[in-house]
Amino acid sequence: MRGLVAVVVLGAGVWVGANFVSPLEAESNALTPGSVEDPVVTKSYVDEQLAKLGAGDGTTGTVGEASLEVVAVPAGKTLMAGQGTEVIVRVGKAIAYSSDANGISDLTAGSDLTKGKAVPTNHLLLFPREGRGILPDPAQKNGLTVLVRGSYTIQ
Repeated sequence: MRGLVAVVVLGAGVWVGANFVSPLEAESNALTPGSVEDPVVTKSYVDEQLAKLGAGDGTTGTVGEASLEVVAVPAGKTLMAGQGTEVIVRVGKAIAYSSDANGISDLTAGSDLTKGKAVPTNHLLLFPREGRGILPDPAQKNGLTVLVRGSYTIQ
């Protein structure tokens, strides 16, 4: 009986030893940079892929997702923002415009700006859908200077 127990213990020891992977051996099995499993890419390739992700649709008045564009809105004109466009009024007094009863999200104040309400300077505005915009206050002679991220038209 003792012999059988000794054989079982010895066999289990051999099996565990054969299947044990040391930490050094595990490191040697890691992916090698530049191999087929872990390819190295060039900076120009990464830049090209990032440009594709952040680029606009190529039409006038569309800015890449990560870019802010300085836009001048002349007196008497309206900046109509596309869906998801963000705007910050930097210079001038602006008035909210909406083609329906809903308004523009003032993310800085956490409020909704409906048609005809004054737009505070340096507040981040989000235009949830098309048909909304901002225009210079008719009481001022000059237009507006705004920062825009997204699509827009000046009408």
